[in-house]
Amino acid sequence: MQLTKSNNLATRLATATCMLIGTTPLHAQEVNNTEAWKFDTAILYYGETDRVSLVEGIFSASKNFGDDRIFTGKLTYDGLTGASATGSVPQNMAQTFGRPSGKGSYEVPANTTPLDDTFRDSRVQLNAAWSQPLANDMTGGIGLHISNEYDYLSVGLNGNVAVDFNQKNTTLSTGLSVQYDQIDPVGGTPQGLSSLPLYIESEVYEDEYDDDHDDHDDHATPSESKTTVDGLFGITQVINKRTIMQLNYGFSIASGYLNDPYKFVSVVDDTGTVQDTLYELRPDKRTKHNIFWQTKYAMDNGVIDVSYRYMLDDWDITSHTIDSRFRFNIGKSSYIQPHLRYYTQSKADFYQPFLLESSPLPMFVSADYRLGEMDAITVGLKFGQSLDNGQKWAFRLEYYQQNPKNAGFVEPGQLQAQDLYPSINAVIAQLSYTF
Repeated sequence: MQLTKSNNLATRLATATCMLIGTTPLHAQEVNNTEAWKFDTAILYYGETDRVSLVEGIFSASKNFGDDRIFTGKLTYDGLTGASATGSVPQNMAQTFGRPSGKGSYEVPANTTPLDDTFRDSRVQLNAAWSQPLANDMTGGIGLHISNEYDYLSVGLNGNVAVDFNQKNTTLSTGLSVQYDQIDPVGGTPQGLSSLPLYIESEVYEDEYDDDHDDHDDHATPSESKTTVDGLFGITQVINKRTIMQLNYGFSIASGYLNDPYKFVSVVDDTGTVQDTLYELRPDKRTKHNIFWQTKYAMDNGVIDVSYRYMLDDWDITSHTIDSRFRFNIGKSSYIQPHLRYYTQSKADFYQPFLLESSPLPMFVSADYRLGEMDAITVGLKFGQSLDNGQKWAFRLEYYQQNPKNAGFVEPGQLQAQDLYPSINAVIAQLSYTF
Protein backbone atom coordinates (compact mmCIF):
# COMPACT_ATOMS: atom_id res chain seq x y z
CA MET A 1 0.00 0.00 0.00
CA GLN A 2 3.07 2.24 -0.30
CA LEU A 3 3.66 3.30 3.25
CA THR A 4 7.16 4.15 2.08
CA LYS A 5 7.91 7.83 1.64
CA SER A 6 10.67 9.28 -0.48
CA ASN A 7 13.95 10.00 1.27
CA ASN A 8 13.49 13.70 2.00
CA LEU A 9 17.11 14.80 2.27
CA ALA A 10 16.22 18.46 2.68
CA THR A 11 14.02 17.79 5.68
CA ARG A 12 16.56 15.56 7.38
CA LEU A 13 19.47 17.95 6.94
CA ALA A 14 17.35 20.93 7.99
CA THR A 15 16.38 19.15 11.17
CA ALA A 16 19.96 18.18 11.93
CA THR A 17 21.44 21.64 11.52
CA CYS A 18 18.66 23.58 13.20
CA MET A 19 18.68 21.46 16.36
CA LEU A 20 21.71 23.49 17.46
CA ILE A 21 19.80 26.35 19.05
CA GLY A 22 18.52 26.42 22.59
CA THR A 23 21.64 25.11 24.36
CA THR A 24 24.99 26.59 23.38
CA PRO A 25 26.30 28.40 20.30
CA LEU A 26 27.40 26.38 17.29
CA HIS A 27 31.11 26.86 17.83
CA ALA A 28 30.88 25.57 21.42
CA GLN A 29 29.45 22.16 20.53
CA GLU A 30 32.60 20.16 19.96
CA VAL A 31 32.70 16.73 21.57
CA ASN A 32 35.96 14.84 21.18
CA ASN A 33 35.55 12.18 23.86
CA THR A 34 33.94 8.82 23.35
CA GLU A 35 30.39 8.78 24.63
CA ALA A 36 28.06 6.00 25.73
CA TRP A 37 25.32 4.72 23.47
CA LYS A 38 22.17 6.81 23.44
CA PHE A 39 18.79 5.26 22.67
CA ASP A 40 15.52 6.83 21.57
CA THR A 41 12.22 4.98 21.47
CA ALA A 42 8.79 6.14 20.40
CA ILE A 43 5.37 4.80 19.60
CA LEU A 44 3.00 6.83 17.46
CA TYR A 45 -0.70 6.47 16.69
CA TYR A 46 -2.40 8.18 13.73
CA GLY A 47 -6.11 7.64 13.25
CA GLU A 48 -8.50 9.14 10.71
CA THR A 49 -12.22 9.18 11.45
CA ASP A 50 -13.73 6.07 9.78
CA ARG A 51 -10.64 5.67 7.60
CA VAL A 52 -6.98 4.76 7.96
CA SER A 53 -5.26 4.14 11.28
CA LEU A 54 -1.53 3.70 11.77
CA VAL A 55 0.61 2.46 14.66
CA GLU A 56 4.33 3.15 14.36
CA GLY A 57 7.15 2.01 16.59
CA ILE A 58 10.62 3.59 16.42
CA PHE A 59 13.91 2.51 18.00
CA SER A 60 17.08 4.49 17.30
CA ALA A 61 20.60 4.35 18.67
CA SER A 62 23.56 6.70 18.36
CA LYS A 63 27.14 6.75 19.60
CA ASN A 64 30.04 9.17 19.41
CA PHE A 65 33.20 7.09 18.97
CA GLY A 66 35.42 10.07 19.65
CA ASP A 67 36.58 13.01 17.58
CA ASP A 68 32.99 13.55 16.45
CA ARG A 69 32.82 10.22 14.62
CA ILE A 70 29.14 9.47 15.11
CA PHE A 71 27.02 6.47 14.16
CA THR A 72 23.22 6.63 14.11
CA GLY A 73 20.84 3.77 13.39
CA LYS A 74 17.05 3.66 13.38
CA LEU A 75 14.55 0.83 13.07
CA THR A 76 10.92 1.66 12.29
CA TYR A 77 7.87 -0.57 12.13
CA ASP A 78 4.52 0.62 10.75
CA GLY A 79 1.22 -1.25 10.91
CA LEU A 80 -1.66 0.18 8.91
CA THR A 81 -5.33 -0.81 8.78
CA GLY A 82 -8.62 0.75 7.76
CA ALA A 83 -10.06 2.12 4.56
CA SER A 84 -8.67 4.54 1.97
CA ALA A 85 -10.50 6.63 -0.65
CA THR A 86 -10.11 5.01 -4.08
CA GLY A 87 -10.84 8.12 -6.12
CA SER A 88 -14.18 6.82 -7.41
CA VAL A 89 -17.20 9.10 -6.97
CA PRO A 90 -20.15 8.30 -4.68
CA GLN A 91 -23.53 7.45 -6.24
CA ASN A 92 -27.17 7.48 -5.18
CA MET A 93 -27.09 3.69 -5.34
CA ALA A 94 -24.76 1.03 -3.90
CA GLN A 95 -21.61 0.21 -5.87
CA THR A 96 -19.64 -3.04 -6.02
CA PHE A 97 -15.89 -3.14 -6.65
CA GLY A 98 -13.60 -6.11 -7.20
CA ARG A 99 -10.68 -6.49 -4.82
CA PRO A 100 -7.15 -5.90 -6.15
CA SER A 101 -6.35 -9.64 -6.07
CA GLY A 102 -9.32 -10.42 -8.34
CA LYS A 103 -10.84 -12.55 -5.58
CA GLY A 104 -13.98 -11.29 -3.92
CA SER A 105 -15.53 -7.84 -3.83
CA TYR A 106 -16.68 -5.10 -1.49
CA GLU A 107 -19.81 -3.00 -1.60
CA VAL A 108 -20.03 0.74 -1.05
CA PRO A 109 -23.40 2.01 0.26
CA ALA A 110 -25.32 4.71 -1.58
CA ASN A 111 -24.24 8.33 -1.04
CA THR A 112 -20.94 7.19 0.51
CA THR A 113 -17.38 7.94 -0.58
CA PRO A 114 -15.95 4.70 -2.04
CA LEU A 115 -13.31 3.37 0.35
CA ASP A 116 -11.14 0.32 -0.20
CA ASP A 117 -11.50 -1.76 2.97
CA THR A 118 -8.51 -3.90 1.95
CA PHE A 119 -6.15 -1.01 2.73
CA ARG A 120 -3.82 -2.64 5.25
CA ASP A 121 -0.11 -3.24 5.28
CA SER A 122 3.00 -3.27 7.41
CA ARG A 123 6.44 -1.81 6.85
CA VAL A 124 9.87 -2.42 8.32
CA GLN A 125 12.43 0.33 7.67
CA LEU A 126 16.10 0.52 8.57
CA ASN A 127 18.23 3.68 8.42
CA ALA A 128 21.93 3.89 9.25
CA ALA A 129 24.27 6.88 9.06
CA TRP A 130 27.88 7.70 9.80
CA SER A 131 29.38 11.20 10.10
CA GLN A 132 32.88 12.43 10.92
CA PRO A 133 35.24 15.35 10.37
CA LEU A 134 36.88 15.36 6.93
CA ALA A 135 39.21 18.31 7.48
CA ASN A 136 39.44 21.42 9.62
CA ASP A 137 35.95 22.92 9.80
CA MET A 138 34.55 20.28 7.44
CA THR A 139 32.36 17.29 8.26
CA GLY A 140 30.81 14.64 6.05
CA GLY A 141 28.34 11.82 6.33
CA ILE A 142 26.91 8.84 4.48
CA GLY A 143 23.69 6.96 5.03
CA LEU A 144 21.73 3.89 4.00
CA HIS A 145 17.97 3.43 3.78
CA ILE A 146 16.09 0.12 3.37
CA SER A 147 12.32 -0.24 3.61
CA ASN A 148 10.15 -3.25 2.87
CA GLU A 149 6.39 -3.74 2.64
CA TYR A 150 4.25 -6.53 1.27
CA ASP A 151 4.12 -4.84 -2.13
CA TYR A 152 6.91 -2.25 -1.96
CA LEU A 153 10.69 -2.34 -1.58
CA SER A 154 12.80 0.79 -1.24
CA VAL A 155 16.60 1.09 -1.08
CA GLY A 156 18.50 4.37 -0.85
CA LEU A 157 21.95 5.88 -0.32
CA ASN A 158 22.76 9.43 0.73
CA GLY A 159 25.71 11.63 1.55
CA ASN A 160 26.31 15.15 2.82
CA VAL A 161 29.13 17.61 3.48
CA ALA A 162 29.12 20.68 5.74
CA VAL A 163 31.77 23.40 5.97
CA ASP A 164 32.05 25.85 8.90
CA PHE A 165 33.66 29.26 8.69
CA ASN A 166 33.30 32.72 10.22
CA GLN A 167 34.45 31.30 13.58
CA LYS A 168 32.01 28.41 13.06
CA ASN A 169 29.06 30.76 13.10
CA THR A 170 28.26 30.02 9.44
CA THR A 171 27.76 26.58 7.91
CA LEU A 172 27.38 25.72 4.25
CA SER A 173 25.92 22.28 3.58
CA THR A 174 25.10 20.14 0.60
CA GLY A 175 23.70 16.67 0.25
CA LEU A 176 22.52 14.13 -2.29
CA SER A 177 20.44 10.97 -2.03
CA VAL A 178 19.45 8.31 -4.56
CA GLN A 179 16.53 5.98 -3.94
CA TYR A 180 15.31 2.96 -5.92
CA ASP A 181 11.79 1.61 -5.35
CA GLN A 182 10.32 -1.67 -6.57
CA ILE A 183 6.49 -1.75 -6.71
CA ASP A 184 4.67 -5.10 -6.88
CA PRO A 185 0.96 -4.40 -6.24
CA VAL A 186 -1.54 -7.05 -5.24
CA GLY A 187 -3.03 -8.41 -8.47
CA GLY A 188 -0.21 -7.01 -10.57
CA THR A 189 0.60 -3.51 -11.76
CA PRO A 190 -2.46 -2.24 -13.67
CA GLN A 191 -2.20 -0.49 -17.01
CA GLY A 192 -3.14 3.15 -16.70
CA LEU A 193 -6.55 4.15 -18.13
CA SER A 194 -7.61 0.49 -18.41
CA SER A 195 -10.99 -0.47 -16.95
CA LEU A 196 -11.22 -1.96 -13.50
CA PRO A 197 -12.13 -5.65 -14.00
CA LEU A 198 -15.73 -6.49 -13.16
CA TYR A 199 -16.25 -8.87 -10.28
CA ILE A 200 -18.07 -12.07 -11.29
CA GLU A 201 -19.41 -14.20 -8.46
CA SER A 202 -19.02 -17.49 -10.32
CA GLU A 203 -16.75 -19.85 -8.36
CA VAL A 204 -15.86 -21.62 -11.61
CA TYR A 205 -14.66 -18.31 -13.06
CA GLU A 206 -12.58 -17.63 -9.95
CA ASP A 207 -10.88 -21.02 -10.20
CA GLU A 208 -10.10 -20.50 -13.89
CA TYR A 209 -8.90 -16.95 -13.11
CA ASP A 210 -6.49 -18.26 -10.48
CA ASP A 211 -5.09 -20.97 -12.77
CA ASP A 212 -4.73 -18.90 -15.92
CA HIS A 213 -3.83 -15.48 -14.56
CA ASP A 214 -1.90 -16.21 -11.37
CA ASP A 215 -3.72 -13.34 -9.63
CA HIS A 216 -2.92 -10.84 -12.40
CA ASP A 217 -5.50 -9.38 -14.75
CA ASP A 218 -5.09 -9.00 -18.50
CA HIS A 219 -4.05 -5.36 -18.17
CA ALA A 220 -1.43 -5.84 -15.44
CA THR A 221 2.31 -6.46 -15.31
CA PRO A 222 4.08 -8.16 -12.38
CA SER A 223 6.06 -5.19 -11.05
CA GLU A 224 7.37 -1.72 -11.81
CA SER A 225 10.09 0.55 -10.43
CA LYS A 226 11.00 4.18 -9.93
CA THR A 227 14.13 6.14 -9.09
CA THR A 228 14.30 9.34 -7.05
CA VAL A 229 17.24 11.73 -6.72
CA ASP A 230 17.09 14.40 -4.00
CA GLY A 231 19.58 17.22 -3.58
CA LEU A 232 20.06 20.07 -1.13
CA PHE A 233 22.14 23.23 -0.77
CA GLY A 234 21.86 25.19 2.46
CA ILE A 235 23.33 27.83 4.70
CA THR A 236 22.98 28.04 8.47
CA GLN A 237 23.89 31.26 10.26
CA VAL A 238 24.24 32.00 13.95
CA ILE A 239 22.78 35.52 14.20
CA ASN A 240 23.62 36.04 17.86
CA LYS A 241 23.80 34.01 21.04
CA ARG A 242 20.03 33.54 20.98
CA THR A 243 19.16 33.22 17.29
CA ILE A 244 20.05 30.79 14.52
CA MET A 245 18.67 30.87 10.98
CA GLN A 246 18.74 28.46 8.07
CA LEU A 247 17.93 28.75 4.36
CA ASN A 248 17.86 25.73 2.02
CA TYR A 249 17.19 25.03 -1.61
CA GLY A 250 16.20 21.48 -2.45
CA PHE A 251 15.22 19.56 -5.55
CA SER A 252 13.78 16.12 -6.24
CA ILE A 253 13.70 14.26 -9.56
CA ALA A 254 11.57 11.12 -9.78
CA SER A 255 11.22 8.89 -12.83
CA GLY A 256 9.58 5.56 -13.56
CA TYR A 257 6.29 4.22 -12.24
CA LEU A 258 4.67 7.12 -10.36
CA ASN A 259 1.06 5.88 -10.39
CA ASP A 260 -0.78 4.67 -7.31
CA PRO A 261 -1.95 1.21 -8.45
CA TYR A 262 -4.90 1.29 -6.03
CA LYS A 263 -6.42 4.60 -7.21
CA PHE A 264 -9.24 4.90 -9.76
CA VAL A 265 -11.19 7.55 -11.63
CA SER A 266 -14.89 7.29 -12.47
CA VAL A 267 -16.31 7.89 -15.96
CA VAL A 268 -19.81 9.36 -15.72
CA ASP A 269 -22.57 10.30 -18.18
CA ASP A 270 -24.51 13.57 -18.31
CA THR A 271 -26.67 12.44 -15.38
CA GLY A 272 -23.59 11.84 -13.18
CA THR A 273 -24.09 8.06 -13.25
CA VAL A 274 -20.91 5.96 -13.37
CA GLN A 275 -20.45 4.13 -16.69
CA ASP A 276 -16.90 2.87 -16.20
CA THR A 277 -14.08 2.89 -13.66
CA LEU A 278 -10.49 3.35 -14.87
CA TYR A 279 -7.09 3.01 -13.24
CA GLU A 280 -5.34 6.34 -12.91
CA LEU A 281 -2.37 7.30 -15.09
CA ARG A 282 0.26 9.85 -14.04
CA PRO A 283 3.33 11.11 -15.93
CA ASP A 284 6.43 8.98 -15.51
CA LYS A 285 8.57 11.94 -14.45
CA ARG A 286 8.28 14.57 -11.74
CA THR A 287 10.67 17.36 -10.78
CA LYS A 288 10.15 19.34 -7.58
CA HIS A 289 11.89 22.45 -6.24
CA ASN A 290 11.57 23.85 -2.74
CA ILE A 291 12.84 26.72 -0.63
CA PHE A 292 12.96 26.19 3.12
CA TRP A 293 13.57 28.86 5.76
CA GLN A 294 13.76 28.28 9.51
CA THR A 295 14.58 30.45 12.50
CA LYS A 296 15.02 29.42 16.13
CA TYR A 297 15.17 31.93 18.95
CA ALA A 298 16.21 31.02 22.48
CA MET A 299 14.21 32.87 25.14
CA ASP A 300 15.05 32.95 28.81
CA ASN A 301 12.48 30.24 29.47
CA GLY A 302 12.10 28.44 26.14
CA VAL A 303 12.56 28.35 22.37
CA ILE A 304 10.56 29.76 19.45
CA ASP A 305 10.85 27.70 16.25
CA VAL A 306 9.22 29.00 13.04
CA SER A 307 9.68 27.72 9.49
CA TYR A 308 8.27 28.27 6.00
CA ARG A 309 8.50 26.00 2.97
CA TYR A 310 7.56 26.75 -0.63
CA MET A 311 7.36 23.95 -3.18
CA LEU A 312 6.58 23.84 -6.89
CA ASP A 313 6.81 21.04 -9.43
CA ASP A 314 6.27 20.32 -13.12
CA TRP A 315 2.90 18.74 -12.32
CA ASP A 316 1.74 22.32 -11.69
CA ILE A 317 1.40 21.82 -7.93
CA THR A 318 2.53 24.64 -5.67
CA SER A 319 2.37 24.46 -1.90
CA HIS A 320 3.05 26.64 1.14
CA THR A 321 3.77 25.32 4.63
CA ILE A 322 4.06 27.40 7.80
CA ASP A 323 5.15 25.48 10.88
CA SER A 324 5.62 26.90 14.38
CA ARG A 325 6.55 25.45 17.74
CA PHE A 326 6.82 27.41 20.97
CA ARG A 327 8.62 25.65 23.81
CA PHE A 328 8.09 26.97 27.32
CA ASN A 329 10.14 25.57 30.18
CA ILE A 330 8.35 24.62 33.39
CA GLY A 331 10.96 24.73 36.09
CA LYS A 332 14.31 23.12 35.34
CA SER A 333 13.19 19.71 34.10
CA SER A 334 9.87 20.02 32.22
CA TYR A 335 8.42 21.91 29.27
CA ILE A 336 5.30 22.28 27.20
CA GLN A 337 5.37 22.94 23.46
CA PRO A 338 2.30 24.12 21.50
CA HIS A 339 2.42 23.31 17.79
CA LEU A 340 0.61 24.98 14.88
CA ARG A 341 1.06 24.02 11.22
CA TYR A 342 -0.77 25.31 8.15
CA TYR A 343 -0.50 23.80 4.68
CA THR A 344 -2.09 24.72 1.36
CA GLN A 345 -1.58 23.42 -2.17
CA SER A 346 -2.94 23.82 -5.70
CA LYS A 347 -4.02 20.88 -7.84
CA ALA A 348 -1.96 18.91 -10.33
CA ASP A 349 -2.67 19.83 -13.96
CA PHE A 350 -4.01 16.30 -14.63
CA TYR A 351 -6.16 16.04 -11.49
CA GLN A 352 -9.87 15.46 -12.22
CA PRO A 353 -12.42 14.15 -9.68
CA PHE A 354 -14.23 12.35 -12.54
CA LEU A 355 -14.26 12.01 -16.34
CA LEU A 356 -17.17 12.70 -18.68
CA GLU A 357 -18.15 9.87 -20.98
CA SER A 358 -18.78 12.38 -23.76
CA SER A 359 -15.20 13.73 -23.65
CA PRO A 360 -12.08 12.04 -25.04
CA LEU A 361 -9.72 10.42 -22.59
CA PRO A 362 -6.92 12.72 -21.41
CA MET A 363 -3.27 11.77 -21.68
CA PHE A 364 -2.97 11.63 -17.87
CA VAL A 365 -5.55 11.68 -15.11
CA SER A 366 -5.84 11.05 -11.38
CA ALA A 367 -8.73 11.55 -8.96
CA ASP A 368 -6.46 11.07 -5.93
CA TYR A 369 -7.44 13.85 -3.49
CA ARG A 370 -3.79 14.15 -2.44
CA LEU A 371 -3.12 15.71 -5.87
CA GLY A 372 -6.09 18.08 -5.66
CA GLU A 373 -6.46 21.55 -4.22
CA MET A 374 -6.57 21.51 -0.44
CA ASP A 375 -5.82 23.20 2.86
CA ALA A 376 -4.71 21.42 6.03
CA ILE A 377 -4.09 22.47 9.62
CA THR A 378 -2.42 20.74 12.55
CA VAL A 379 -2.73 21.90 16.16
CA GLY A 380 -1.19 20.12 19.10
CA LEU A 381 0.61 20.18 22.42
CA LYS A 382 3.69 18.35 23.63
CA PHE A 383 4.83 17.80 27.21
CA GLY A 384 8.38 16.68 27.99
CA GLN A 385 10.42 16.00 31.10
CA SER A 386 14.04 15.26 31.97
CA LEU A 387 14.54 12.74 34.77
CA ASP A 388 17.15 12.84 37.52
CA ASN A 389 19.08 9.95 35.90
CA GLY A 390 19.51 11.93 32.67
CA GLN A 391 16.79 10.08 30.78
CA LYS A 392 13.91 11.90 29.09
CA TRP A 393 10.31 11.26 28.10
CA ALA A 394 7.73 13.22 26.13
CA PHE A 395 4.12 12.93 25.01
CA ARG A 396 2.41 14.87 22.23
CA LEU A 397 -1.22 14.99 21.15
CA GLU A 398 -2.31 16.66 17.91
CA TYR A 399 -5.41 17.15 15.80
CA TYR A 400 -5.16 17.20 12.01
CA GLN A 401 -7.80 18.38 9.55
CA GLN A 402 -7.47 18.24 5.77
CA ASN A 403 -9.96 20.13 3.61
CA PRO A 404 -9.98 19.21 -0.11
CA LYS A 405 -11.54 21.84 -2.39
CA ASN A 406 -13.35 22.03 -5.69
CA ALA A 407 -10.92 23.60 -8.16
CA GLY A 408 -13.66 24.75 -10.54
CA PHE A 409 -15.15 21.45 -11.73
CA VAL A 410 -18.87 21.42 -12.65
CA GLU A 411 -20.66 18.30 -11.40
CA PRO A 412 -23.29 16.80 -13.70
CA GLY A 413 -26.61 15.38 -12.52
CA GLN A 414 -26.61 13.41 -9.29
CA LEU A 415 -23.01 14.37 -8.46
CA GLN A 416 -24.29 17.82 -7.46
CA ALA A 417 -25.90 16.20 -4.42
CA GLN A 418 -22.77 14.22 -3.48
CA ASP A 419 -19.86 15.27 -1.28
CA LEU A 420 -16.96 14.87 -3.68
CA TYR A 421 -14.46 16.63 -1.42
CA PRO A 422 -15.01 15.31 2.13
CA SER A 423 -12.78 16.63 4.92
CA ILE A 424 -10.41 14.26 6.69
CA ASN A 425 -9.99 14.49 10.46
CA ALA A 426 -7.30 12.65 12.37
CA VAL A 427 -5.80 12.34 15.85
CA ILE A 428 -2.05 11.93 16.34
CA ALA A 429 -0.53 10.73 19.63
CA GLN A 430 3.10 9.92 20.34
CA LEU A 431 4.99 8.76 23.42
CA SER A 432 8.79 8.89 23.32
CA TYR A 433 11.54 7.90 25.76
CA THR A 434 15.27 8.63 25.60
CA PHE A 435 17.87 6.77 27.65
